[in-house]
Amino acid sequence: MKFVMKVILIAGLSYIAEQFFPWWSVVIFAFLVSFIIPTKGFNAFISGFLGVGLLWLIFAWMIDSNTNSILTEKIAQLFQVNQAGLVVAMTGAIGGLTGGFAALSGSLLRTINQKEPVKPGYYK
Repeated sequence: MKFVMKVILIAGLSYIAEQFFPWWSVVIFAFLVSFIIPTKGFNAFISGFLGVGLLWLIFAWMIDSNTNSILTEKIAQLFQVNQAGLVVAMTGAIGGLTGGFAALSGSLLRTINQKEPVKPGYYK
C-alpha cells in the first residue's frame, strides 16, 4: 500500500510541478516523497521510476498523438531510429531513470541518519 501511495504521490506532485517549473522539478518531488515516506532501496527506485516514467510516457504519447507524430518522426530521423514509438518509449525511460535515482537518493539520505540497533553478541 505504501508503494502504490508513493507512486501516486510522485506522479501527482510531478504533474503539478511540471506545470509551473522546469522539467527537473520532478527530481525534487521524487526525492522529497522518498525522504518523507520510508522504503528500502529497490522499492524506492521502482516507485520513482514508475511515478515519473509513466507520467513522461503519457505526456509524450499525448503530444505525439495530438501533433500526428510530426515532431516524433523528426526526432526519430535525428537519432536514426526507424520507429517514432521508440522515441516515446525512450522519453518515458529517461524520465523513469531520473525519477528512480532521485527517489533512491531520498531514501538513502533518510537511512544515513538512522541509528542501527546493536546486534546481540557484538560490542562497539
